[in-house]
Formats: sequence, structure tokens, C-alpha cells
Amino acid sequence: MNQPVHGEENPFEAMQARFDLAAAKLGLEPNLLQILRTCEREIKISIPVVMDDGSVTVFEGYRVQHSTARGPAKGGIRYAPNVNSDEVRALAAWMTWKCAVVNVPFGGGKGGVICDPFKMSKGELERVTRRYVAGIMDILGPDRDVPAPDMGTDGQVMAWLMDTYSMHQRAYLPAIVTGKPIGLGGSLGRIEATGRGVMIVTRQALDHLGMKPGDCSAAIQGAGNVGLISALQLSKLGVKVVAISDIHGGLYNKNGLDLEAIQKHLQKTRKLEGFDGGERVSNTQILELPVDILVPAATENVITSRNAANIKAKVITEGANGPVTAGADKILDQKGIFVIPDILANAGGVTVSYFEWVQDRMAFFWTQKEVEDRMEHIMVESFAAVVDMARRFQVSNRIAAYMLGVNRVAEVTRMRGIYA
Repeated sequence: MNQPVHGEENPFEAMQARFDLAAAKLGLEPNLLQILRTCEREIKISIPVVMDDGSVTVFEGYRVQHSTARGPAKGGIRYAPNVNSDEVRALAAWMTWKCAVVNVPFGGGKGGVICDPFKMSKGELERVTRRYVAGIMDILGPDRDVPAPDMGTDGQVMAWLMDTYSMHQRAYLPAIVTGKPIGLGGSLGRIEATGRGVMIVTRQALDHLGMKPGDCSAAIQGAGNVGLISALQLSKLGVKVVAISDIHGGLYNKNGLDLEAIQKHLQKTRKLEGFDGGERVSNTQILELPVDILVPAATENVITSRNAANIKAKVITEGANGPVTAGADKILDQKGIFVIPDILANAGGVTVSYFEWVQDRMAFFWTQKEVEDRMEHIMVESFAAVVDMARRFQVSNRIAAYMLGVNRVAEVTRMRGIYA
């Protein structure tokens, strides 16, 4: 079992520290604070799988439901070697606040399996997925808990998940999961949604700050679905993207990167290495480049109290979940950096996941333009609500976003009362 880290880089402790600040500003009553600080349900299961060589490996899997006060739990399933219980708890709680910030009728959930999907065959991944779903099936359902892809999982994994659940229920139930292939009830615009949402809130921030996109440069940490699409979308806006990285390191070209060529290279090789269009930089260096916009879109805890003072960007848009630690928040605030927090910045993904769930339940599907227009409306409205909350309470954008989300969950919890 992977042991959770403690201190600044423990994501659940960081989430709770920010929650406590928001709750104090809201004057949240102690009884409600106890309820909202606690995860409703946590499952840990063993997943025995016959590997291709005939041996059996027992993997460890988790599913956490933080809150279902506003609707079914919603959140991705992560396949990674470093998955641990506190990470999954934090991600589930962030989903609760994120769904409330953009005001979609979901609660927060998250799942994970400790494995390295890049060292496993397609058959092994399928067997892990189907056994994992069988182990948590009792808490899943279109009205209970609706998973989605995350690190190490994709549309194919979601297709296996949907099929496994549907076979056990003896019914075709596409609304059990989002992020599916289009042919199985997936939504147009879902793949691009998180990156497009990053672009929309960044555009709103630049407008709010009186900065013109055409005069701005950006560095993107992460070249996966979120990072690459964020880079392409910002480039279309007129921003000059000068750096991008993957797990092995990054590329920097002060004159701007050829993103379309990088996209083709990644489709062929799945890594930036070997692309000749910029100088190599490390993932640490890419965060500290002299750019206007920084998009950490890879993983948690990349900006900490140790490197926050070195950040030169004027705007940070958090494409990943938890890329900035609670210890770094104060330093970034003192530097006057405009931070668009993760629970707003990357909420385009869950917004379009909501649209996918709605379309599956209606068995009526929207055009990509309809999806994008509806998402844009929600993201623009949510950005304005967070900035207004920050102004009214004289707090950072992060605490304002938490306050907005926590207040909406608290309001519903008060109305529902406590079942006893």
C-alpha cells in the first residue's frame, strides 16, 4: 500500500486547510463544518488479476465519495503507481467544491488503482478495470456515482467500465460513466473540454487585468490531454506559447513553439523527446520561466513554498488538480500573482461530463457548438462569481472559489437536514 505523505504536500491536508479558511470566512456553523470536512464513504478493495504470463497480481483499488448532498458523486478513476488514500480523498473533495462552483448537480467522488498502466498490456488493463468495477459496483449508478477518465485511463477504459456495469444490470446504461467514446453515448466536445475551459478562464482573467492575449506569452507544464489542448486553445486566442513539457522534461523557444508540429510528434511517439523545435528545459525550470501565463496541467504539488518565490508569471491557471500547495498560496498572493484555482480553472471537463450524462439520460444528443456554447456560458458566469466573491470578502481567488462551492453545498445540506 502506498503511504500518504504528510505536511505541505499531503493533498487532503491542503484541501482541508483551504476549506477551513473558507468556512471561517463564511461563518459556517460547527455541525455543518464537521459534516462537510468528512468523506461520506470510502472503499478499498483488492483486485486479483491473471497477467499475460499466467501469474496473478493483486492490485489495490479505491473509490471515495466525499459528498452526495447536491447529486450523484462525480469524479475520475486514476491508474498510477503512486495512488494513495489521501490523494483520492482530496480529489473527491475537490470534485465536490468544483461541481458546486460551476453549479452542476453533482457531488464529489474519485477512484484509483495502484498500477502502472504504461507497463501493462491492453488485456491486463481490461481485466483490472472489469474486476475493479465488479468490486465497487454496489455504490455505482447513474443516480449514485458516475466515474470518468483521469490520469492513466481513457475512453476505452470507460467503455469497459460501462459494459461491465451494464452486463451485471442486464441493461444498456451509458449514463453510468462519462468520457466514453462517441459511439457509446459520449459527448461531442468532451475531449477538448478541460483545455478549452482553461483557455476561457484565462481569457476572462486577461480581460479582467487589462492584458491583451496578443501581448502575452505562456508556459504549459503537461503535454497530455489538458496541457496540449490548453496550449492549442491559448495559441488560437493569440497567446504565444513558448514552453511545454511532459513527464520527461520540456521544450522552450522564446519565439514561440510550433504546436501543430508538436501535436503530430506526440501522436507518433507519445513523448516530446526527439522534437527539434526548442531547447530542453526541466519540469522545474518550466515553472520559473519569464512568461505572462503559467498553466500547471500535469500533477499535484509542483508549486510549493520552496519554489513559489521564483515564479515570474502574472497569471497562473491551474489545469491540474492541486498543483499549488497551501504553503505556496501566501507567497503567490504576496507577489500579486492572479491565480485561477483548479476548482474553477479545470471545471470545463466536469461541466461537459454533466452534459454527457444529461444527453445519455435523454437519449438525445447535442451538436459540438451547442456543447461549447453551453460550457462557455457556465465558465464565464462562474469566473465572474468567483472574482466577485474575492472582491466582496477581500480574499484570494482560491478562497473565494472555496467559499462559493462550500456555501452552495452547505445550503443544500441545511435544507436536507440530518437523517436520524
